[in-house]
Amino acid sequence: MRQRKPSGLETPGVISGVAALEDLAKFDLDQPAPIAPIGKTCMPPLDASAAAWPDATELDAYWLPFTANRAFKRRPRLVERAEGMHYFTADGRKLLDAMSGLWCCNAGHCRQPIVDAIASQAGRLDYAPAFQMGHAPAFTLAKRLAALAPGDLDRVFFANSGSEAVETALKLSLAYHKLSGASTRTRFIARERAYHGSCFGGTSVGGIPANRNLFEPLLDVDRLPSAYLRTRQVFSRGEPQGGGDLADDVSCIVALDGTATIAAVIVEPMTGSAGVFATPEGYLRRLRELTSAHGILLIFDEVITGFGRLGHAFAAERYGVVPDMICFAKGVTSGAAALSGVLVRREIHDAFMQGPEHVPEFAHGFTYSGHPLAVAAANAALDVYAGEGLFERARELEPVFADAVHGLKDAPHVIDIRTIGLAAGIDLAPIDRSPGLRGMRALDAAFFDEDLVIRAVGDTLVLAPSLIATADDFAEITAKIARSLGRLR
Repeated sequence: MRQRKPSGLETPGVISGVAALEDLAKFDLDQPAPIAPIGKTCMPPLDASAAAWPDATELDAYWLPFTANRAFKRRPRLVERAEGMHYFTADGRKLLDAMSGLWCCNAGHCRQPIVDAIASQAGRLDYAPAFQMGHAPAFTLAKRLAALAPGDLDRVFFANSGSEAVETALKLSLAYHKLSGASTRTRFIARERAYHGSCFGGTSVGGIPANRNLFEPLLDVDRLPSAYLRTRQVFSRGEPQGGGDLADDVSCIVALDGTATIAAVIVEPMTGSAGVFATPEGYLRRLRELTSAHGILLIFDEVITGFGRLGHAFAAERYGVVPDMICFAKGVTSGAAALSGVLVRREIHDAFMQGPEHVPEFAHGFTYSGHPLAVAAANAALDVYAGEGLFERARELEPVFADAVHGLKDAPHVIDIRTIGLAAGIDLAPIDRSPGLRGMRALDAAFFDEDLVIRAVGDTLVLAPSLIATADDFAEITAKIARSLGRLR
């Protein structure tokens, strides 16, 4: 029978993957785990019916996004509350969250200053429209975000999700060129493997085929190759040394399509959702040089990388590059409320400030743009980040995190590991004719057997712990992953 290890590791600091694998000796892996009664922590078998769970029919109405709904509802992964680095289930299990929710709870869960700010705001001003009205804290937040951004990115347009932020940036690009007399600039350039949200424009520029196939035809987008080359970058830490020259493919596209047709290039400084792929050294600087030379706008999608994930308020600062726009979301409120936006260079903003002053300059926006509760959460989150020095802390922890995760190099099924900032992608060898199945089994083993929350993208396991995580947390995360992988066949 499998034994469960206590949730807290006794060994301080970071342990190696080998040390974590030694814990596997405590398990009899040749014996199947017994199926526990409902309410216990063992998971039902893969083919368990919905009836194996109490009140299973109550799950039917909710169609979950980006989820294998049938498999999920046979054995749901449900949580009830959260605090700090942990989720808690209704039956009392304490789950270590290695994903910051979904890349967003960068200051940890249910931080009291953020909770208090939302509660206070809800009792004072629950809603105010952003169309032809406003409320003072939204202007304060915009000014604070502009101060964090590099260069002259000092104008902010608020939205609600990363997808909406990207949609806003794409429309701003088209409108800016039209206002500047370059109405033929209607095409976009984006990268393979990229994820830019699930709205129409973001799906179009996204580079993950499975996210586009059902919805084509979409916008006509030129593709840059992925900057990840396993033969040159396997088991990489930080920015790979090779691959920066791949940015020169922009010149090839310009030669084919003509400079006058391209509106913008959109990239993630770190490709996150597809499995954590760091941008090679020099790639983004070269991209900035090329786009500036051809009058093409450069958009950084920092929905994931913003607010400390790579050790800075924005990854643009890490790379010393000032794009024309930065899309942000997720960490701006530490996941406590839905808020996003686009930071825009003043030159682009000012191009819209023409014509009759009584006419809206940009016919775009959302009912909940700059929502009072979300703005309160964001202002409080910025206070927590600054007061606790969490961005600086993430920089200090980066090598500690990398050491811990790369300690899994010799774990079963692992074929590659990539780390940058406080993010990691762990590639598993796929099962023949069943891509993604091993990743899903690892996800379930971690959740049900190890009380660990990770993310699986196909056969890649993704980690993104909160900025409040400790070396002991990293050790516990990697030990739990090692044991989970040791159970897989």
